Amino acid sequence: MREKIHIVEAVIESGNLVLIPNQEVEIAHLLPKEQVIVDSDNVSFIYLAENVESYTYIFLPEAIWASLKQAMEERLPVMLKSGDKKLELPSIYEELTYLIDNIEGNGNYGEEFVAKVEQMFIPV
Repeated sequence: MREKIHIVEAVIESGNLVLIPNQEVEIAHLLPKEQVIVDSDNVSFIYLAENVESYTYIFLPEAIWASLKQAMEERLPVMLKSGDKKLELPSIYEELTYLIDNIEGNGNYGEEFVAKVEQMFIPV
């Protein structure tokens, strides 16, 4: 069974982009997969992590994209925070850059998703 972590807030603090989930979750057992996929229906990027048994999907919704873009521009480390634990999400910017390049003008992702990604991440 896949675990899902839904990020509801992203704040820049102490030189990091800190991702805060909608509820406290156990993250000590997670290993970052350094891979990002998309959920165009829900207008989200998804960072993959795993534990011994399954994948965990860390949803990065449109509501946090402005903070994500700023952190990308500043190349800040990205941390998932739950309780007093933090998990760094390496390679997130490389993965996002690759996806954004592929999404630009690509109707296969759905017009709404493409438009929102282009509006936030593609310079005019």
